[in-house]
Amino acid sequence: MAKPERKRALRGRAGRMKGGRGSGRASTGQVRLWGRHAVEAALKNPDRKHQKLWATPEGIESLDGELPEHFPVEHASAADLGRLVARDAPHQGLVLECSPLDELHLEDVMHGAAERPLVVLDQVTDPHNVGAIIRSAAAFGAAAVVTQDRHAPPESGTLAKSASGALDTVPWVRVVNLARALEDMANAGYWRIGLAGEAEATLSEALPTGPVALVLGAEGPGMRANIAAHCDALAKLPITSAVESLNVSNAAAISLYAVAARGIETEGE
Repeated sequence: MAKPERKRALRGRAGRMKGGRGSGRASTGQVRLWGRHAVEAALKNPDRKHQKLWATPEGIESLDGELPEHFPVEHASAADLGRLVARDAPHQGLVLECSPLDELHLEDVMHGAAERPLVVLDQVTDPHNVGAIIRSAAAFGAAAVVTQDRHAPPESGTLAKSASGALDTVPWVRVVNLARALEDMANAGYWRIGLAGEAEATLSEALPTGPVALVLGAEGPGMRANIAAHCDALAKLPITSAVESLNVSNAAAISLYAVAARGIETEGE
């Protein structure tokens, strides 16, 4: 009787991972993304260089459009893909290893458009929160998300999955000195509004008619004093006393909606 055919294991890094699990880390100089929206957006980004796609047949079928001819694909089972990503990561049958995003400079994204705010994050380090904020920035047409390089999460599969494809469509600028970046925004005509629960004015009261930079701090400590001092105004969201504060990604989404709604109201007058 013939022996049953053994299932071919993944080659390369996937087959050598300690304990049969992956760290979710890509090869040196590369990033590893997973999930349909994140992978699809990265595949459509002409500025990305794609090293390899591991995928189930169903994962490939879920993609919008066809992969280019001779694209490096390795078919794999869902269990195989689970060894390539962080534990319990929802890969949806797709894992892509590709180049990181190109570095952007603040002057590349400051256009002074009143309807396209900048979102500035001070020491927001959780990749789920930053990814969710980037997703909201895409939804409400923000010009860019700006973080300080030393106090922000790196580009990663977790962050890209939380951004649901927006990581490849919304500019993400990482600066060395956030206070200096805020000064540059002011010189470019942006009104800098820091979100702070202790502020007296509400966001709707503080919003001007011109370009806005929304500044949000980490949950708990909030904005650092030096960053708050570089804001033109502090404002709060009018929440009830039922909760002490909002998650930073929720606060960002509501603030971005307020800016977008301001533009709609202005057009209707």
